Amino acid sequence: MSTSDYDPACLPDLLPLYYRRLFPFSQYHRWLSYGGVAKNYFQNREFSFTLKDDIYVRYQSFSAQNELEKEMQKMNPYKIDIGAVYSHRPSQHNTVKSGTFQALEKELVFDIDMTDYDDVRSCCSAADICSKCWTLMTIAIRILDRALREDFGFQHLLWVYSGRRGVHCWVCDEAARKLSVAARSAVAEYLSLVKGGEETVKKVVLSDPVHPSISQSLLVVEHYFHQYAIVGQDLLSSKESIDKVLSLLPEDVRKDLLVLYQTEKNPTKRWDKLKAMVHQKRATSKKGGQYFDKEIMLQYCYPRLDVNVSKGVNHLLKSPFSVHPKTGRISVPIDLRNLDKFDPFEVPTISLICEELDKPRADEKEEDIKDKENETEAGERRKIRDYKRTSLAKYIKLFDQFLDAMARSRKGEMLKKSDLQKEF
Repeated sequence: MSTSDYDPACLPDLLPLYYRRLFPFSQYHRWLSYGGVAKNYFQNREFSFTLKDDIYVRYQSFSAQNELEKEMQKMNPYKIDIGAVYSHRPSQHNTVKSGTFQALEKELVFDIDMTDYDDVRSCCSAADICSKCWTLMTIAIRILDRALREDFGFQHLLWVYSGRRGVHCWVCDEAARKLSVAARSAVAEYLSLVKGGEETVKKVVLSDPVHPSISQSLLVVEHYFHQYAIVGQDLLSSKESIDKVLSLLPEDVRKDLLVLYQTEKNPTKRWDKLKAMVHQKRATSKKGGQYFDKEIMLQYCYPRLDVNVSKGVNHLLKSPFSVHPKTGRISVPIDLRNLDKFDPFEVPTISLICEELDKPRADEKEEDIKDKENETEAGERRKIRDYKRTSLAKYIKLFDQFLDAMARSRKGEMLKKSDLQKEF
């Protein structure tokens, strides 16, 4: 058994090494400072740490990158959560006059968790995931990323793997960070389509005409539906799965299909017959609408958001580059240019990257000599060199690219403003 196989009992030994030599503090501070957008923007940000034995420490805040570094290296948190930017330093919240300590800004965030799909996936349940059901996360990212960019005009979206069974989205545009609770709720509601709890059988009901954003989402779902649902999840194969799908149809269509399914055993052809019958019903209906096939596809595949995470300005969300204590996997950014190739099981574990650190590289002796000649720059350079020799490198590079794009955008906005001021 390779030492890269993660053992949760080893986490207390691995975390000090991770925070000392691999955690990307420089990029992390650069991200949350937003180019020094406002005085005390980083200093007034809340961090929370979950320590060994589930000890939870809220309202941590830090004056600068080196203070954050020192504290994290001292406490070695099992989990890091990021909260809002407050009116005062969160670490001093107890000294502030009651009612004046307010959450002012935070990224607009989305949390998609695989457990919310348990009623529509047959391959796994609870915390378990596999390559078959991971397609649901791919669909969710594609649908939400398009809607947030095209329908709302946001540009700076950081998609992050949670480290176990889900994904998070951080919308980092200034306009998104300044949204009120009401506005965040409106965005979350706009993006929510699957409604109702366990007792609700039919969770998606489309109105006529279908909203353009839902039509765009359907294009994504249709692209993946056959391979994911019909083939991967054995939809329309067993009696149980047939009953589940047919329960979402009107009684007359259900009865006719049950008769047809007595002789037709091929799941793909069963789905084709269902679609044909629904289309026929739609064509002859005086009511209009009747998008039953589309409603089934959306109920099985449309993103399921935890809207409460998105609505609150003061809601905490797990930080990128945090370690998942159960799997040992690092919470890494996802490259949307290669989204279909993203494999959660290939995301490096803390044990793997710490093991990679110990493997010497041929070019390092020469660099060590240079470091001895200039000790002041050596520390930061050594840290960069450390992560570059591990599987974490490509994910930090991705994070750097995201931060560079934000910096270019900020520069462009500032130039625009200065040009406007010159005109007046």
